[in-house]
Amino acid sequence: MSDYAIVEHGGKQYRVSPGDELLVERTTSDLKSGDALLFDRVMLVSTGDAVRIGDPVVDGVTVRGQVVAPVRGDKIIVFKKKRRKGYKRTRGHRQDYYRVRVEAIEA
Repeated sequence: MSDYAIVEHGGKQYRVSPGDELLVERTTSDLKSGDALLFDRVMLVSTGDAVRIGDPVVDGVTVRGQVVAPVRGDKIIVFKKKRRKGYKRTRGHRQDYYRVRVEAIEA
C-alpha cells in the first residue's frame, strides 16, 4: 500500500504521494524553480496500514515539495450582460500556478 496524504493549499485539497507532480495556486510570488514548498495543513495521512485523520489537521505532519516551475493557466473570458440595458463587460483572467513535485511526507 502506498503512502499518501491529503493537504490543503490555496483553499483546495489535494491527494499527494511522494513523486507526484501537481499544480497549486501561487500564494507567494517569490518562489523559483528548485525552491522548497512546505505543505503544513495536512488533513489525512496514510502510511502502510495506519490512517491518521486530523481535526482539522494532523499535528506534527508536513509534506515537503519542490517547485518545478512557475506556470500560468489558460486564459478565461468573463462576460457580463444585462439584457435590454446596453450593459456588456468583457474581462479576461489568467491564474498563476506553481508546478510542484512532492518529495516526502514527514510524519
